[in-house]
Amino acid sequence: MGHDHLHEHNHAHGLGHHHEPPKLDHLNSAFIWGIVLNSAFVIVEFVAGILTGSLSLLTDAGHNLSDVASLALALLAFKMTKVGSNSKYTYGYKRSTILVSFFNAVILVVTVGIIIYEAITRFINPEVVSGSTMAWVAAIGIVINAFTAYLFVKDKDTDLNVKGAYLHMAVDAIVSLGVVISGVIIYFTNLYWIDSVVGLLIGVVILRGTWGLLKESLRLEMDGVPKDMDLTKIKTELLKAKGVVDIHHMHVWALSTTENALTAHLVIAPADLHLFDNIKQDLRHRLQHLDINHSTFEPEFANEKCDEPDC
Repeated sequence: MGHDHLHEHNHAHGLGHHHEPPKLDHLNSAFIWGIVLNSAFVIVEFVAGILTGSLSLLTDAGHNLSDVASLALALLAFKMTKVGSNSKYTYGYKRSTILVSFFNAVILVVTVGIIIYEAITRFINPEVVSGSTMAWVAAIGIVINAFTAYLFVKDKDTDLNVKGAYLHMAVDAIVSLGVVISGVIIYFTNLYWIDSVVGLLIGVVILRGTWGLLKESLRLEMDGVPKDMDLTKIKTELLKAKGVVDIHHMHVWALSTTENALTAHLVIAPADLHLFDNIKQDLRHRLQHLDINHSTFEPEFANEKCDEPDC
């Protein structure tokens, strides 16, 4: 029998309630607020770092600048997902969200390297800094970063870029708290090497918070199975559909940070071939509950031998 490829998109088709990828349109204002507030804080922190000679403030300003770039790129990626498909990009620009999440993670890792290098250099040759100015500026950072993180907390588990934005802001709030503490210590003790130690700790904290984001974004960039998706569970669920004898040659990957896709060979009994449309709708419905919004099925008869190597 000739194989028939059937590309199924995210429609209910009279199957009752269904799962659609999160729109996240309401996050536009959250990203804009985050960009504006953090841009203003970067300027304040950079000027204060220059005036006081504080490595902690300068490195944190550099990190916050990368956060501004990350927020701007994430917002751009969300805008690009709204662009329709065309003859050159048949899925549109959905994958830009994955590219941006990976790029942001790489930026953070590079930033950490610079911070650690500067911290070690300044630890060997500590410089006099103003502890009180450090503390006051960083205190402002706590408020701004905590507020920005709050804007993303509700949706942090729906999208990798939103999760990245939330983690950046939450970590920044903690880092700013560390700078406040080091500023107070320096003010009362004049132990200026504390500034370098805090700069080093900032780098470690950022790296720890970024590593998971880097691994997951790289996995999606390489068309790996999205996190928390179990192929065995997916296959077990699909085999529950009436008329499906077996499933093989199954592939699952991410179209974007919010949409996933699947292709598979369906083995069905010859007597059930006339029910294939109903089988597809049932399978599509089951997949939507597993957060898979696009599916392509290739039917085979149960008595037919598959020539594909993965069968």
